[in-house]
Amino acid sequence: MAKIKTQFVCQECGAHAPKWIGKCPSCNNWNTYVEETVSAAPAVTFRKPKMGGVQQAAPLSNYSSSTQARIVVKDDELQRVLGGGIVPGSLILCGGEPGIGKSTLLLQTAMGFDRQTVLYVSGEESPEQIKMRAERIGELKDTLFVLPETNVQAIIEQSNILKPALIIVDSIQTLYSQELESSPGSVSQVRETASILLEMAKTQHIPIILIGHITKEGSLAGPKVLEHMVDVVLQFEGDRYHAFRILRTIKNRFGSAHELGIYEMHEDGLRPVTNPSALLMGEKNAQLSGSAIAASLEGMRPLMIEIQALVSSAVYGTPQRSATGMDLRRLNMLLAVLEKRCGFKLGMKDVFLNIAGGIRVEDPALDLAVVCSILSSTLDLAISPDCAFAAEIGLSGEVRPVSKIEQRISEAAKMGFKKIFISEFTRNLKKPSNIQVVTVGHVGEIHRILFN
Repeated sequence: MAKIKTQFVCQECGAHAPKWIGKCPSCNNWNTYVEETVSAAPAVTFRKPKMGGVQQAAPLSNYSSSTQARIVVKDDELQRVLGGGIVPGSLILCGGEPGIGKSTLLLQTAMGFDRQTVLYVSGEESPEQIKMRAERIGELKDTLFVLPETNVQAIIEQSNILKPALIIVDSIQTLYSQELESSPGSVSQVRETASILLEMAKTQHIPIILIGHITKEGSLAGPKVLEHMVDVVLQFEGDRYHAFRILRTIKNRFGSAHELGIYEMHEDGLRPVTNPSALLMGEKNAQLSGSAIAASLEGMRPLMIEIQALVSSAVYGTPQRSATGMDLRRLNMLLAVLEKRCGFKLGMKDVFLNIAGGIRVEDPALDLAVVCSILSSTLDLAISPDCAFAAEIGLSGEVRPVSKIEQRISEAAKMGFKKIFISEFTRNLKKPSNIQVVTVGHVGEIHRILFN
């Protein structure tokens, strides 16, 4: 009888070791090595036999550059995030927190196919649960097939019978292959099942969407190689206590990796937000201090976002710094610039910052709006609701230009703003006639213009 071989595999990065190691030398995480059984059985393959058993190299000019038509989905937000539709034969990974709406989003996508067959593979929910959600979302269709299965070989057999136009797997952590003896969700099973599905997608030209879990740090669970294997990585995020959900593109081999889709959660499912600026700004009120509007840009999509700040005297000895929706380190830097370059003594003040709508933004163009909202709260003077801001702040207090400023100005004008503040170092700017563009070069200038 053959001796059973085992190896230790890191559950974070997928590195191998012949014995247990406390700290992984690859990803530097502790206590992540788990013993797994090594199987010598060959994996399932879909590759066609080559001439002579070896793939021959050929000049790149011999290959055709024709592209296949994308599969159009009815969801306009998902259509744009994917770069114009689903590419046949692509493998898409969609991750997000539990209960954020990943299954609802993809079930809506599956129900949007009218004449093409869609196979929905569920390893976590029963068909009865899926039907209850589908009835709440919309009308049931006979083209949507549900398969409660976790065996990847059985999924392949059903795919060969149905020949669907799209396969949705919920989730990749529940699948297992008979060729391996490790439990579902382990690094080896996730890597092996994803490899089998990838090969099936490429050879049979069937797009497959995988739903993936995330870790407590917010990254996709499983080995890091999983993100390299797939063609598209989508991140579905948002606060479950807010109505807005954001679909980000982390990786996209068929389009831009900086697109953004915004949804609003309702009882009957997720609805695309066609005009997010109107929802994220809130109601304009000239009597409230500590509020400023920033002209942000997510991918190629301009957004008008409301920045709210509250500055108060510190009750305890150490002042509090809190930022919701923005990097706290960025806020601390801007506070240091205000104290050093403008003379505002904020060292003994509590500063709370919030981006309305529950979204998280990393655009540096928010700096000027953040500074103005902090100044407004400190002086208790309201900023005119007709003003918008789009500029970055440097360490010396200079107001620096940002990219795609014309798109930001156009969005501000479309939303009814009368004035927008940008950097005076912006070059080759075509000033529009429907909005006043005010250029500033230092933080002190914006203070004198708004509050003196």
